[in-house]
Amino acid sequence: MRFILAKDATDVSQKAYDFIRKSILQNPSLTLGLATGSTPLELYKLMINDYKRGNISFKNIRTINLDEYVGLPEGHPQSYRYFMDYNLFNHIDIDKNNTKVPNGSAIDLNKECEDYSSFISKNVQDIQILGIGSNGHIAFNEPGTSFNSSTHIVDLKESTIKDNARFFDNETEVPKKAITMGIKDIMGAKMIILLATGSSKAEAIYRAIKGPITEDCPASVLQSHPNTVILGDHTASFWIRVNREPD
Repeated sequence: MRFILAKDATDVSQKAYDFIRKSILQNPSLTLGLATGSTPLELYKLMINDYKRGNISFKNIRTINLDEYVGLPEGHPQSYRYFMDYNLFNHIDIDKNNTKVPNGSAIDLNKECEDYSSFISKNVQDIQILGIGSNGHIAFNEPGTSFNSSTHIVDLKESTIKDNARFFDNETEVPKKAITMGIKDIMGAKMIILLATGSSKAEAIYRAIKGPITEDCPASVLQSHPNTVILGDHTASFWIRVNREPD
């Protein structure tokens, strides 16, 4: 695991894109694991701007997203499929047939989970982008999730619902369940890049990097991955910088 201190959120995104851009130029048909939420938005803007300047193409790139809410139709403005289309896919030359997002409205959700993990095993992520929750979750793998988990349905913790409530008109509208890539699926990626911005992530980042590897902090499993880079801005890195445990 490598930890890189960035100046601010913009620098976090730029450093992440530097890794991605170099990899795509070396392998124009690689597979990217993508995340949603506010943290990667600036990264996606960098990808779009670089494409519009004619510096890079995503024509042969394949993508696999981490998760999707259960019960939101694909066209719902808060669905993660809509998020990806609106914030990235609609603005670059990627073939949407090569973009994969879990179907949270599938009639048979258990089969969707099995099929999704099977797809990942056949299309291993060359780079997996992650965010981190204030409780240390990665994707929607909440504290207590088995490190051996594959794609599964989760009941979202109250802290995660509160984290995501800012995207909805009110907290009661946030779905209570999600379908998520499992920790085993994530750890199979060849490279993992975790982005962390803001003071609310400081304790989680400390526990992920300095704490014991424990299912109480899902992100701590990244310590055992052979090629993980954690990019943290000044505030998210507070407890790492002062080099003592959070209160």
